[in-house]
Amino acid sequence: MHSEHNQFASTKVAHRRSMTVPGQVIVVTFIGLLLVGCATSKPDWNSRVGSYTYDQALLELGPPDKSANLQDGTLVAEWLTHRGRSYVQAFPAYYGPYGYGPYIDSYSPDYFVRLIFGPDGRLQSWKRFYK
Repeated sequence: MHSEHNQFASTKVAHRRSMTVPGQVIVVTFIGLLLVGCATSKPDWNSRVGSYTYDQALLELGPPDKSANLQDGTLVAEWLTHRGRSYVQAFPAYYGPYGYGPYIDSYSPDYFVRLIFGPDGRLQSWKRFYK
């Protein structure tokens, strides 16, 4: 009788382990997504005004998409932060000899950040915009 109890207990333990594997996968996936979300957070540009340099921007963001040097030594640089997309949605309908149903063509704009660095190379101001 004692051996029957041990067999039942070991089966129960093995069954418990196999039930927790999907739970573990879900937890690990959730933690991974949480870490990725934290890694892609937007910088706090206000806290960087006066201390952030153009060289730091180059290291963090790469070369700017556009830049211009002003006569007073100010540097204006723009980086693409999010590429826009074009969407086409067709409605499934047939209108005989006139062709197919209507469609909607829409887009989302490109998003940029403009950083303005003073003659000393430090961030003076910034702006997010889209076009």
